[in-house]
Amino acid sequence: MRNAALTLGILAGIAGMFVGFFSYGYTAAIEHWGEIDGLAVQVSDVDLIRTMSVLAPMLAIAGGAMARARALWGGVLLILSAGGMYHAFGFNVFTMFPIAFAATAGLLALAAGKPDQETAHF
Repeated sequence: MRNAALTLGILAGIAGMFVGFFSYGYTAAIEHWGEIDGLAVQVSDVDLIRTMSVLAPMLAIAGGAMARARALWGGVLLILSAGGMYHAFGFNVFTMFPIAFAATAGLLALAAGKPDQETAHF
């Protein structure tokens, strides 16, 4: 489960980076060139979009990388990443895979915290 969490977390971070690049670029383009009536309007909370464009993919990649060594910390970071992406970008065709991968990886990492051994792995 830890290997699956690692793989899904890194894939979620990479896919989230594409969403983040587009979202950050969109807000910067609207800020620079202005709105186009009926086609392109500025989002209501630019700072939230820009912050989550950087932070959410970074949390997914870091959580995925931690999932093997520190399952609890990695799982928490992955769940935070999924929640941040959902809060900032919503659930749509572009965000469904990064959100689903990060959430699934987070649950797998948390479930893998104590495997069938005598010692706890948190």
